[in-house]
Amino acid sequence: MAMTLDQVKALVKEKGIEFFLCSFVEMGGVTKAKLVPATHLDAMAQEGAGFAGFAAGEIGQGPHDPDMLSLPDFNSLSILPWRKNIAWLAGNVHVNGKPWPYCPRTILQHQLEKAKQKGYIFNFGVEAEFMLLKRTEDGHYVPWDALDNLGKPCYDLRALHRNLDVMTTLIKYMQELGWTPYANDHEDANCQFEINWVFSDALTTSDRQTFFKWMVKTVAEQHGLMATFMPKPFTHLTGNGAHYHMSLWDRENRTNLFLDERDENGLSQLAYWFMGGILKHAKSLAAVTSPIVNSYKRLISGAPRSGATWAPVYVTYGGSNRTQMIRIPSPGRIENRTVDGSANPYLACAVLLAAGLDGIENRIHPGRRNDENLYSISEEELHRRGIDVLPRSLRHALDYMEQDEVVKGALGAEYAKYFLDVKGEEWRRYHASIGQWEIDNYLGLY
Repeated sequence: MAMTLDQVKALVKEKGIEFFLCSFVEMGGVTKAKLVPATHLDAMAQEGAGFAGFAAGEIGQGPHDPDMLSLPDFNSLSILPWRKNIAWLAGNVHVNGKPWPYCPRTILQHQLEKAKQKGYIFNFGVEAEFMLLKRTEDGHYVPWDALDNLGKPCYDLRALHRNLDVMTTLIKYMQELGWTPYANDHEDANCQFEINWVFSDALTTSDRQTFFKWMVKTVAEQHGLMATFMPKPFTHLTGNGAHYHMSLWDRENRTNLFLDERDENGLSQLAYWFMGGILKHAKSLAAVTSPIVNSYKRLISGAPRSGATWAPVYVTYGGSNRTQMIRIPSPGRIENRTVDGSANPYLACAVLLAAGLDGIENRIHPGRRNDENLYSISEEELHRRGIDVLPRSLRHALDYMEQDEVVKGALGAEYAKYFLDVKGEEWRRYHASIGQWEIDNYLGLY
């Protein structure tokens, strides 16, 4: 049930909330906000907080456009565990009294409503990997802990122990927020970590992932560090994924419609069709789930120093097999491993759900389960078997998306064109830049 204004007022009084951070996200998923005193709660609830949209990032506005208003969703209210007199609120952007079609949160809500009309609630959980870095005297960023230098550092107790202050702080904050965190570990790259919490409906998890990224960065800064969710910060280290564990539930959100314990994978026919839709649209989905130039330096088969990228390259599914794009980690859910730390969770959810629903509507079968180590099979053999490859660059992904009416339809025609234009310009600027590799390899040679 939606939290009412009267309930929020009671909470303000009970918890001593003095300020609200009324926020929204732009295309990149970056959180923007205004600080609003609780004395102006009534006005914020009715009118929202005003923003000059052009100054706030890629949100579909020019400098000539009227102000945007972020109308808060009180169900998202999160009291900052480190500043208990302040509460954060996710919001939906409106312009001239109407929902703004360039608001990522609104785009997801439209897609969730389509699913609800078909009798489905979309749930997902996320594995949000991040790295803790420090800045060197020459201005570069490196993994902060010089002792965290193993070739295979995953689950290393010593490195985890040296980061307990940051990790236990984050876990306690998540417990206080009611997210039910259940595990934290050192991941496959040096100074890389992950904290897992219990899944929720797609809107709630998207709000929480947005808040989580800001919270992790804030706690890192309080410890003199920098946290990054960038997909591939270092050539020789494993990148940062944000794997999505997905399932459809009934209208009351009580029964997992993906679960069939009689099936060898524990999946229902509905789940297979949903998975078939995601595999069918995989190449165009990548533009949204792996949305920056750097994303495609994570989606490679060449091994970093740990011996494996742990990132998908091929359009396949398997059991608990981490070389596949889609993994079935346990009965009743599927895990998409293409999503990375730069993905906007609202947009990623919207397109994944649309692709899955297309699979259900058209009864798209995902094909045979693959149990092999795909990293060890030659490109020629994979081609012979008809195993498709994910896009090699952002430009390729955008080209596939441009031809995919399902993915564009999930974003809305207006926003899809805007997304393609913005990301196309991002690729153009990258391609026109001169990198250090080119200087090192070409300057003295030619």
